[in-house]
Amino acid sequence: MACATLLYIEGPQVLQLRKATLESYGYCVEIASSGEAAINMLTESPVAAVLLEYKQEGMDTEAVAYHIKQRFPGLPIILVSAYSEIPERTLWLVDDYLMKSELPDRLPRVIQRTLHVPNPRNIYRPAA
Repeated sequence: MACATLLYIEGPQVLQLRKATLESYGYCVEIASSGEAAINMLTESPVAAVLLEYKQEGMDTEAVAYHIKQRFPGLPIILVSAYSEIPERTLWLVDDYLMKSELPDRLPRVIQRTLHVPNPRNIYRPAA
């Protein structure tokens, strides 16, 4: 069965748990442990959306979001963070923002709203 593929960028400590949660909602999930790895993965295969952790190793979040928007302008980015205060310039680069304290309750609704689809099994392919 086809599903909407999401790319989640976060440190390895919670990545497998988040992946399992998203898969339980019917999404296929690719994982990247860094912004650099994510950008490389995006050139190889299309995804429906990117879930981007605010604090991560290597490339900072703003740079990752900027590079994704430059190379894949139609690809939605959902920022996920434990921090309540995010710089406005970062928020301008993402399509939606979700506090970790709201996970997993709001995550499926935020993804569906961002993708503009009623069901995660409806595949959205961003413009390359």
